[in-house]
Amino acid sequence: MQPSEFLRQTPPFDQLDDFTLQHIVATLKIVRYPAETVILEAGGEPSHFLYIVYHGSVRLERNGRSMLLLEEGDLFGFPSLLAQRPPLFDVITDEESIIYQIPEPTFRDLLQRTPAFADDFLRGLGERLRHTTTIQPPVPTELTDFTTTVQSLIQRPPVFVAPNSSVAEAARTMHAHGISSVLVEHDPVGILTVRDLRSRVLAAERPPETPVHAVMSCPVITIPATATLFEALLVMLEQGIHHLPVQHEGRIVGVITDTDILHRQLYNPLLLFERVRRAQHPNDLHTYARDLNATALWLFENGLDVIHIGRIVAMLNDTLTTRLLTFAEARLGPPPCPYAWLVFGSEGRMEQLLLTDQDNALVYAEASPEHDAYFAQLATFVVDTLLAAGFPPCQGGYMAIHWRRPLDEWERLFRAWVQTPTPDALLEAGIFFDLRQVHGTLSIRSLEQIIRESGSQPRFMAHMARAALAWQPPLGFFRRIRDQHGKVDIKRGGIAPIVALARLYALEAQSPARATIERLHDATARGILSKEGGETLQEAFRFLMRLRLRAQREALKQQHEPDNMIVLEALSSLERRMLKETFFAIRDMQDAIGLRYQTDLLG
Repeated sequence: MQPSEFLRQTPPFDQLDDFTLQHIVATLKIVRYPAETVILEAGGEPSHFLYIVYHGSVRLERNGRSMLLLEEGDLFGFPSLLAQRPPLFDVITDEESIIYQIPEPTFRDLLQRTPAFADDFLRGLGERLRHTTTIQPPVPTELTDFTTTVQSLIQRPPVFVAPNSSVAEAARTMHAHGISSVLVEHDPVGILTVRDLRSRVLAAERPPETPVHAVMSCPVITIPATATLFEALLVMLEQGIHHLPVQHEGRIVGVITDTDILHRQLYNPLLLFERVRRAQHPNDLHTYARDLNATALWLFENGLDVIHIGRIVAMLNDTLTTRLLTFAEARLGPPPCPYAWLVFGSEGRMEQLLLTDQDNALVYAEASPEHDAYFAQLATFVVDTLLAAGFPPCQGGYMAIHWRRPLDEWERLFRAWVQTPTPDALLEAGIFFDLRQVHGTLSIRSLEQIIRESGSQPRFMAHMARAALAWQPPLGFFRRIRDQHGKVDIKRGGIAPIVALARLYALEAQSPARATIERLHDATARGILSKEGGETLQEAFRFLMRLRLRAQREALKQQHEPDNMIVLEALSSLERRMLKETFFAIRDMQDAIGLRYQTDLLG
C-alpha cells in the first residue's frame, strides 16, 4: 500500500486533502526496525517525530512493565513532541516493524493550518469521543430533525377566550378557527381542548352554559420558543398532554400539538404512547415489543442521542406498566393498601434501548394474609402480561412474582445488604440500588435514604468497589483487545464497568441520581471524580451505547437476534482506535478505584 493511501485511511489524516497528504508523504521517513528496538526512551531525548505504526507493533513500557501495545495505524511520540519534554514511556518494537516518521516541522505546520487535525491531538479522550461522528446515523431530514426549535412549528397566533365564556362559545370559537384548543385569559393562563369538551363536559353531562373556568386545565404547561422538538416531545410524553403553548419573552405566541410533531411518521413515540394509553385490554398490546424496537431504531436513525432514546423508551415502558397495573386493579379490585411498583437495572436507570428482560419488584405498605394474596395476584397478572407484550422473563428471577414484600421487610433487607456485604448481598445491592418507582402511591423514601447512607459505610463501599472491578474490559496481553472470534461483548467489557463505576461514585457522593450520566455528573460536581475523568466516562458510555445499538440495528436488518456483541472488522479504523482507548481509560479508572477503596486489603 502506498504511503498516501495508508494515510488516507488513518485518522486523523483521513480529514486532509490530497495536496496536504502528498506534502506529508514528501517529507516523511519510512524506517524498518528489528524486534526489541528502543525507539524512544523514558526520560531521554524529547521526540522529534510523530510516529505511525505501518506494519508490526510496538509496546509502551514503564519501569520494565508493559503498559500498552500499539498496532497498525496507531500513533505515538506526539505528547513528548508537543510538550518538548522527555517521553514518559519506553517505546520498544514488539516485533519487526515498519514505522512512518513525520518530522516535527511538518507536524507543527499541520497543527497550525488544519484545526480539525490539531483537535485530535490536543483534545482529551472524552472530548474526542464527543466529536466522533463516524457512527452517527444519517443526517436527519427537515421533518425529523429533533434539534428544530418549536417556534418553527407555530402555524398561527394563539386564540384566547374569557374564563366566564360558556363551553358552547369556546367550542364555536375552536370550530371557527379550525383548531383543537383555546387558551383561557386567566391568572395563571388556562387551556381548554376538544378532549376536555368530550371528557369533562359531554361525558360528565354538563350543560352548554358551563363556564370555561370550571373545566379548563390550569395552570397551562408551556415551553420556551427556543426549546427543541425533542424537548417538546419529552414534555408531552411526561405530562400526557397533546397541546403545548409556546412562550417567548413572557407571553404565549402560539400552541403546538402532537399532530404538528407527528407529521405522519409511523414510528414516532407519540403514536405508540397513544396506542398504549388507549388500550382497552392486554391483548391490544401484543405487538408492543416489536413496535418499541422500531420506535427506538427510528429515533436513532433520525439522529437522536442514545441517552435521550433511553429516556423515551423508559417513559413508554412506564406507560405500558401503568396501563397493565390499571387493568390488574380493575380485575382484582382496589388495592387493599398503598403499594409501589419498582423497576431497576437499565430500566431503572432509563438506559434501556431495545427491549430486554423485565426487572421489577413490588413494595406494599404492610403485611397481612389479605394483602399478600392480593399483591401476589397483581404481580402475576402484570408479569404475565408483560411477557405477552414481548418482555422476556429475567433469567435471574428478579421479577415481582418473586420480589414482593411489605415495606418494613424491604427496609430490613436493604440494611442487611449494607451491613453484611456478602457476594449475594453485593449482587442484589448492585441490582436494586438502581431502583425507580413507576406506579403506586406508597412512598419509598426510606429505601432511598438507606441507599444514600450506604455511601458513608467504608466496608460496604470497599466491597462494592471490588464487585465493580469484576466487570473488566476485554484487554489481553499487552492490553491488546481480546476478542472472541473477531467479536467483543461490549456490554460486559465496556458498558457494565462504566455503570458499576458510576453507581459507586454516586453512592460516595450520596447522589439520588439513577442514570449513569447523571451519576457521573454529580460525582464530578462533588469532587469525587475529576472533571477529565467524569467527561471521559460520560462520553465513553455514549460511544459504547451507540456502537451497541448500531450493531443491534444491523442484526435486526439481517433478521438475527440482537445481542451485545460487536464485530471488530465492522468498525472503522477511527472507531477501533477509540474503542481501544476507551477500554484503556476504563481499566485505568478501575485501577484508581482499587487503590481508592483498598480492595486488595479485603478479606
